[in-house]
Amino acid sequence: MADVIKYEHKTVQAVRGTDGLVISKMQKDGWELVGQTQGMLRSTLDFRRPKKPVPRLLIGAAAGGFVILAIIIGVAAALEDEGEKESNKPTTATASAEPSATPTPAAAGSAAAVVITAETNAEFAALLKAPDSCDSSISDFATKYMGKTVAFDGSIVHMAPHGDYDTRYDFLLGPGDQGPKTEGGPAFKYEDVNTHDLKLTGRSTPSTVRAGDKFRFVAQLGEFNAKQCLFFLDPVSTEIR
Repeated sequence: MADVIKYEHKTVQAVRGTDGLVISKMQKDGWELVGQTQGMLRSTLDFRRPKKPVPRLLIGAAAGGFVILAIIIGVAAALEDEGEKESNKPTTATASAEPSATPTPAAAGSAAAVVITAETNAEFAALLKAPDSCDSSISDFATKYMGKTVAFDGSIVHMAPHGDYDTRYDFLLGPGDQGPKTEGGPAFKYEDVNTHDLKLTGRSTPSTVRAGDKFRFVAQLGEFNAKQCLFFLDPVSTEIR
């Protein structure tokens, strides 16, 4: 009788508009798309792929390993019981005055996510100086670092209402301080966001923003639309400069 196929499952979150890239990458790794849920800013993608069969020789070796492990555990338990009996005997030894060593704490911020900047990533530094917004290096960078977080000094090149909304906008951002006069570099875009979504920070945060305003943008990288030459971002924070 044929063996029943067993699957392993994986769920991936994708920034809206990058579903195709994520699905293609997962399929190259042997995953099959079995479900997709579309959210406002992100999609939830469910994948599965057949589990690799475990060779019988490996199963036998593992079984032998479990037997050896059981023996070791049994011996260790016996020694531990003997040690407890010895420790319960009266003793006249003087307690040591030496303080116990304090574990060294992990370096602060070691678990924090790494933010890509022009100072720490040569590829990103070159990207911000690309000759135009359609340069091929932008597409390559988006594919390699999609989902990562970047930070850069830039300005609002243009903003317009998103669809028929009065309080939601599409923002076109550029590196540097030139605003509407920006030339070169990627055409970054925040799509369908309001001023609250920008997460403005700084000593004096404005109630409104406009083209030409300068900020320190921190954002998550999304898809690069080669036809429109637009590099989509998801805002993380926006600091007044």
